[in-house]
Amino acid sequence: MRFPGCLIISTLCTAAALAAENTPLQVDGVFPGMTVFAPGAGSRSETGIGALIPWADRLWAVGYVAHIAGEGIGLYEIRDDMTMQRHPASVTGTFANRLVHWETLQAVIGPHVIDAEGNVRTIEPLTKHRLTATARHLVHPKTMVYFLTMEGLLFETDLETLETRELANVVNELGIEGQPHFKGAHTAQGRLVVANNTYEEPEFLGERASGCLGEWDGARWRVIERNPFVEVSGKQNPAPGQRYGNTLFATGWCKSAAILRVLHNGTWSRYLLPKASHAFDHTWNTEWMRIREAQTERYLMDLHGMFYELPALVYDGRIWGVRPIATHLRIVPDFCHWRGMFVMASDQTDNAVGQPQSGLWFGNIDALWSMGKPAGWGGPWWDTPVTPDEPSDPFLMTGFDKKCVHITHQSSETVGFTLEVDFLGDGTWQTYDALALRPGSYYHHEFPDGFSAHWIRVRVSRPCTATVYFTYS
Repeated sequence: MRFPGCLIISTLCTAAALAAENTPLQVDGVFPGMTVFAPGAGSRSETGIGALIPWADRLWAVGYVAHIAGEGIGLYEIRDDMTMQRHPASVTGTFANRLVHWETLQAVIGPHVIDAEGNVRTIEPLTKHRLTATARHLVHPKTMVYFLTMEGLLFETDLETLETRELANVVNELGIEGQPHFKGAHTAQGRLVVANNTYEEPEFLGERASGCLGEWDGARWRVIERNPFVEVSGKQNPAPGQRYGNTLFATGWCKSAAILRVLHNGTWSRYLLPKASHAFDHTWNTEWMRIREAQTERYLMDLHGMFYELPALVYDGRIWGVRPIATHLRIVPDFCHWRGMFVMASDQTDNAVGQPQSGLWFGNIDALWSMGKPAGWGGPWWDTPVTPDEPSDPFLMTGFDKKCVHITHQSSETVGFTLEVDFLGDGTWQTYDALALRPGSYYHHEFPDGFSAHWIRVRVSRPCTATVYFTYS
């Protein structure tokens, strides 16, 4: 005999079991059913997820293969039931670009343009190019955008008609040697800024400088810095961006440190940060470090193996409040928030170890703090010719527990070194220590536990080739 109460409980248990059967499997924020695969055996490429964008009540993702060599991936749409399907308009290629164009109420991802209802159009002339960035147009921002390819070709597209034409070969305009590897691009303050991250052994040895950060005002190109740069970013929606100075950020690296360049009110500034891993010191290994507005007015920066909190606002022309969050070894081509979850794309397995595949991670953004303790190396100088009384660029110091500095020089005379700290982050510098280093000698200093000025910089008393390198743990 069954009592009514037992019948209710049995019905609820059956419903729960059925619901569980229909719920996608997930393990610690990873949904195996959302993996992007290269089909079959013998794939000769990689399969990464190059860009993410929340749009038209769903999450869109675009995959990429290396050198447009591969098949079976493309544009994906993810629904609120955590299912993912490849869109019929998919094109297999090498794509890592995305932009919301608010004037036409469309999202751009890869060579695709998506309207507010989720209808997809494809820009056919761009499908065979490796698209790395989409940026707002300098002259016709209401209807047009720029596309930058990995090879350094710059296109403009009318988002209403999809008419597309090539504007420039940026490799020639910026005088880049070696194999180009363009990544980020962003428009702000009347200019388009582009990043090329070429870096191989000739760059490490100082024999070549193919990496480059450059800008274009619509008439002429100009080199900002000859080092590998990866990301160029800033406020994506133009009206609020103008209110806050439309600050632009660019990230890269050199032999001694990671680099953060900031463009504010038409003036460039330069800051240095530690490298969390030297495994990223190559052209290929730094795709695709991003700066994104991870939450409203909250920027998250991924740079050389470390996540940072990056202030969106710049006061008095200075960036303040950069703080390390965690070290990691992930390749994170993109990240965003969607339906209350923080989502990270990835590039995880290529043909070297089996069938190429990559997935997504869904979780809480605060979980980043537990990924790995902030740690790293770096400094302003690595066998660098330096000038007396000319301060080095500021090097980040805050947010790390243990800190020490190593100092040497190659002069035949005694050289004085002065360490200056900015503990407020407002450009006010105070002398921390001064020392005289004899020829051929070496000095190191361990900072007291708890000492955490925001920035540190160095001066020398005479011309020399010097190394000043910090270790944080």
